[in-house]
Amino acid sequence: MSRRRQADRRKLAPDPQYNSELVTKFINMIMKCGKRSVAERVVYGAFEKVVAKTENKNALEVFSKAVDNIRPKLEVRSRRVGGANYQVPVEVSTDRQITMALRWMIDYSAGRKGRTMTDSLAEEIVAASSGQGDAVKKRDDTHKMAQANRAFAHYRW
Repeated sequence: MSRRRQADRRKLAPDPQYNSELVTKFINMIMKCGKRSVAERVVYGAFEKVVAKTENKNALEVFSKAVDNIRPKLEVRSRRVGGANYQVPVEVSTDRQITMALRWMIDYSAGRKGRTMTDSLAEEIVAASSGQGDAVKKRDDTHKMAQANRAFAHYRW
């Protein structure tokens, strides 16, 4: 970690098909070993299946609604005060909210065994856009943990 200054945030180029930076970030997070074409095939295939499963013809709209439903507003961070560790609830920055939402969506999609990543990703997007699914449950659990530990909010700094 540099002591001089904070690293500059790089601007993502929007993806060619949907012209969205959010989709580019999603593709980058799915990508393994630099295989962008494979990651794009997975994401775009999942978006096609989302359009087939929902009556909405705009997959990007369904995807952004799903990400909004998964984004956590609060999380707990460990703080060591006087020899004891406390779970202190803190607000989550917008960039971290999006990153956590996409990460949870990918993790729970990959956790569904017995089907392709395209199918499980499409199911997770459809479920999250309607306020259901494992990723939304993870967000709710995170909020419950922050709510339960709000007595330690005064340790936040």
